[in-house]
Amino acid sequence: MNAIKLILTIAILTSVNLNCLGQEETSNEKLIQKMSKSAIWTPEFDAVIASPKNHKVILENDKVRVLEITLMPNETENLHHHKWPSVIYIPEGNDFVDYDGEGNILIDSRKLTHPSVYPIVIYNDNDTLHQTKNVSKTKSIRLIRVEMKQ
Repeated sequence: MNAIKLILTIAILTSVNLNCLGQEETSNEKLIQKMSKSAIWTPEFDAVIASPKNHKVILENDKVRVLEITLMPNETENLHHHKWPSVIYIPEGNDFVDYDGEGNILIDSRKLTHPSVYPIVIYNDNDTLHQTKNVSKTKSIRLIRVEMKQ
């Protein structure tokens, strides 16, 4: 039941664009948006196909695909992309580094301008090829991603 409430909450949040609320964009949000760029989408790099160990489909239909994403301590997921716009729910913090398809750092959470307050909900248009490394030696990373197909 809690999972259903979480999914419904995330779905409701997808209808709210934070920029419409007049919030000023912070440096952290600009870093996150570096990941949102158009790209050529190839099926073999779909997150569920390219990185199945880390991306578990918990709901899929013709409108959405909901993923549970998990990275163990010091784990790096395989290179992949997310084709559809999505809302990402991150319940608690942990340090990570996100790399683009060429190995360049997109985001290093340890270098953000101010600490994030958790839980975090992020809207993302789509993601180009990337891979994330959990840099913690003791804590797993777990998040829920709702990809909107329509």
